[in-house]
Amino acid sequence: MVELLARFKVTPLAWRLAFLYAALFFVVGCYLPYMPVWLHWRNLDDAAIALLLATPLFARMLFTPAISFAADWFGARRPVLIVLAWGSLLSFVLLWASDSFWQMLLATLLLAASWTTIMPLIETVAVSGIRGAGLDYGRVRLWGSGTFILASFGCGLIVGALGAASVMPLLIGSSMLVVLGVYLVPRAVADSAGPKTSTFRRISIADATKLAHSPSFLLFLLAAAAIQSSHALYYAFGTIHWRAQGFAVGTIGALWALGVLAEIGLFAVSARILASWGATRLLMAAGAAAALRWSLMAFDPPLWATALLQCLHAMTFGAAHLAAIYFLSQAVPEDRGATAQGLYAAVVAGLGLGLVTVACGPLYQHLGGYAYAVMVVLALVGVGSALLLMRRWHGERVVGPIQVQPPPQRPGAGGETVPDA
Repeated sequence: MVELLARFKVTPLAWRLAFLYAALFFVVGCYLPYMPVWLHWRNLDDAAIALLLATPLFARMLFTPAISFAADWFGARRPVLIVLAWGSLLSFVLLWASDSFWQMLLATLLLAASWTTIMPLIETVAVSGIRGAGLDYGRVRLWGSGTFILASFGCGLIVGALGAASVMPLLIGSSMLVVLGVYLVPRAVADSAGPKTSTFRRISIADATKLAHSPSFLLFLLAAAAIQSSHALYYAFGTIHWRAQGFAVGTIGALWALGVLAEIGLFAVSARILASWGATRLLMAAGAAAALRWSLMAFDPPLWATALLQCLHAMTFGAAHLAAIYFLSQAVPEDRGATAQGLYAAVVAGLGLGLVTVACGPLYQHLGGYAYAVMVVLALVGVGSALLLMRRWHGERVVGPIQVQPPPQRPGAGGETVPDA
């Protein structure tokens, strides 16, 4: 058994990171499908529900880069992770105890500050530990996707049996697991980016700005944002449109699960794919798959064809995510890893996805399923940006590590040089 675990690199670190991903996506699997149900049960109207759900998307543009930068500046990410985990738990408790919309909005702002930042910071810590231990990122990350499926189905059964009031206790319980998972992360892994020698200094605003001004990094952000934002119509109105096509609720749930299962399959073999294709080719392939997927979705395909198109989720989301994580790990020095993840989350999952989600409302209202054609345009923008990135970036660091100049030297009494006092 020990030899088998060693063969597949099932180490204590791998299990701890897998548990953290599983706990993280247990929250996501409960929050995404059922948080609107709980808000509706609390007698909020559609406009108030939309505002509360959109707040984290836009708030992450401010909170995520700032807190991620702070994690790099302190050089100790584990304490920041612990604070964010407890902040997420507290925000759900406050939501549960809220009596009015404004109290819920304040609790949601705390949730935006903590939850939307803990996800990219966990990615930073996990990638650092996985790279140092020689593990396979995809095989660790797939535990999150698998748990998402179990959580969405399991929480659905519980909510169906006990009612919408059970949603918040489920979120609080799963947030407790995230707190436990953060404490299980070894300190040496979480804080590996801290200054180790006198030749390194803390990250500054100028260092973060230099990263944000890198042409290769900006091309990467544009490609990733365009491809991931092309999913906005699917996320916001996919279920509604499938119901309009006459698909049963259980069938729609199976379609969502099929997409995530395909994603898990990709993660299981991700190491070989990344070694063969590299980040930029994989990102370009993800954009091309997205363009194909949305162009066919615009014609309301029958159920069997829709099921086949759902398998493309492995490419349109999974491959784009893998390519992004691989690019960040290769192109950005570790001392700026959290800052890079924060900028990526703010631009891709905040600004890009948020703006396109807002635009999808009137688009779907006027065009129905044909609005997927607009998503095709976004995907093609991602393909073009990834192509430009492939021609420009060849695996090098887009910025150098943060270093300081050694102290000035002066001649010593015996002719040797000594540092100035």
